[in-house]
Amino acid sequence: GPAADGEAARPAFADEAVQRLLRRMTGLDLQKVFRPVKTELKPPKYKLMTEAQLEEATRKAIEEAKEKLIMPPVLNEREPIDDVLAEDKFLEGTETTKYVFTDLTYSIPHRERFIVVREPNGVLRKATWEERDRMIQIFFPKEGRRVIPPVVFKDEHLVTVFQQDRHEDILNRCIAQFEPDSPDYIRVHHRTYDDIEKHAKYDLLRSTRHFGGMVWYLVNRKKTDGLLTDMIHRDLLDDATSLITLYHMLHPECQSAKEAKERKLQGVDLIKVFVKTESQKGGYIQLALQAYEEAMATSTAS
Repeated sequence: GPAADGEAARPAFADEAVQRLLRRMTGLDLQKVFRPVKTELKPPKYKLMTEAQLEEATRKAIEEAKEKLIMPPVLNEREPIDDVLAEDKFLEGTETTKYVFTDLTYSIPHRERFIVVREPNGVLRKATWEERDRMIQIFFPKEGRRVIPPVVFKDEHLVTVFQQDRHEDILNRCIAQFEPDSPDYIRVHHRTYDDIEKHAKYDLLRSTRHFGGMVWYLVNRKKTDGLLTDMIHRDLLDDATSLITLYHMLHPECQSAKEAKERKLQGVDLIKVFVKTESQKGGYIQLALQAYEEAMATSTAS
């Protein structure tokens, strides 16, 4: 959008300009998007196709892949519910357990569903988010979701998941299990991104629907050095410039954003200015860039 000299509101994850950059960086590797889920082994099917049929099949595959790569939302954590409706002292002690009352009208969106809890001490209150999630899952079961979240999502178990490089798998399960603004959803995503950043395993999420969320997380926290190096090592220079463009959108006050704007920088020049002023590991990235430029010069010369 038209920014009023850097004073404009910060872009949001869902903004089209942001989504466009994130989609570009995610990439579209059909082999990865459609790699078989681990099930029983069936012999592959081969089809004979005309050129036109092949083109049509490829076009369909790309459309389908784009669907599969639609990024899950990134939301702020929901505000806790702490809302007492009535304190009926005369009911105190008549029951020893809590009673939960749930409106089961089918057509109501779950977010607006009325769910209240009567405590043994007579207090009638609105249900907490955790209670709501549980009740809704009991009455309106969602596929892939359990009433009690599996222990694999606990921090101590995530360590094992990460050692097995199952980052994409855990994020898929997390999206099925939790609401996108719940503390657990956000925690599991952040832990996963941090582990990928720590061990430079970015490629595990490339060409998956989770790559954009990871990039957004890292750029917001100015933790982009590892990813930038990874992109340069893989000759993904367009991705590297997209990454820096996004960084400048989110941190318009930084030195390289101002310089890039004044000098209308692009490509390798943009990366060099960014590395010089914003990078913690400047020397390391400059070496990677040098190697890239030398390789390019050699291939152009030959």
